[in-house]
Amino acid sequence: MSASLKETIKQKARQLGFTLAGVTSSLPPSHYDMFESWLNAGMHGEMNYLTEDRNRGRRADPRKILPECKSILMLGIPYAPASNGQIASYALGDDYHDVLPKKLQTLMDFIEHQVGCPVPNRYYTDTGPVLERELAQRAGLGWIGKNTCLINPTTGSTFFLAEILLGIELEPDLPFRTDHCGTCTRCIDACPTKCILPDRTLDARRCISYLTIELKDDIPEDLRPLMNDWVFGCDICQQVCPWNRFSLTEDTAFQAIIPLPVRTSDLSLSPQEFNRRFKNSPIKRTKRRGYLRNLAVAAGNCGSLADLPILEKALEDTESMVREHAQWAIEQIQKRENEQQASDRHK
Repeated sequence: MSASLKETIKQKARQLGFTLAGVTSSLPPSHYDMFESWLNAGMHGEMNYLTEDRNRGRRADPRKILPECKSILMLGIPYAPASNGQIASYALGDDYHDVLPKKLQTLMDFIEHQVGCPVPNRYYTDTGPVLERELAQRAGLGWIGKNTCLINPTTGSTFFLAEILLGIELEPDLPFRTDHCGTCTRCIDACPTKCILPDRTLDARRCISYLTIELKDDIPEDLRPLMNDWVFGCDICQQVCPWNRFSLTEDTAFQAIIPLPVRTSDLSLSPQEFNRRFKNSPIKRTKRRGYLRNLAVAAGNCGSLADLPILEKALEDTESMVREHAQWAIEQIQKRENEQQASDRHK
């Protein structure tokens, strides 16, 4: 009964767009101590929600989230392959926080219909206190790569993870035990801020995704020049990964709807315009002040004299953080222009 029910659930999950589906037990994650060490080393930066006492304990044992938990259904749904820059590809479409819970509820309704009674459950997609990459590896979805992403040999790493904690017993799938990174270090070598560490963790404080999304204050000046033109997230370690050569997306919700390149003119967005433009996008997470901060850094790294007027206008912004980063960008552009002029004079 458990095996046939599991396959029926997986088939329904695939119909909903979850190309990856596997089951693991409710046993505590074996890598929790490594997670604690990472936190104690301060690698999480200002992501203080990771250190909340209540959630730290819950990450140590799924049954502290759902006492009735007997099985965990791990799911993966692809998004468009890694972009060429500026905005991480996962954020070019609709916000997965809005899209996936509806699919998970539909799947949960289906499971209860198959069982014939209510089933205790909790489901999350990057929102719950679970170490979902380890659980996904345990459920056979892939291995944790050197860039810390979960990698599947047929899907690559460009997919969202989601999980449903279930109060019913399902036969666990075999864990994904092989490591297909081999001697490859492309992700480590390509990371401009060198945030990827040798033990398959990363120093979030140096990660461009953290700097452009999670960090709510000024971006450290020594890291700004390394960010190139990224304004929300970063795909570099996925762009260079050989396993992403054949990644595909099928769900139209995650097809790119934000046109690239993003223009420096976005620095003139009012709060109302920002909210309207990014209403259904993950970009709303960084809020207007963070988005404009990031735009200013990108302009400082890749802009030209043509960008100075709008940067100068940003010096009048109501947000002090936007003003500070706009001033830095102006100085960077002027410095490059002066160096270019000096170089031209010596030719």
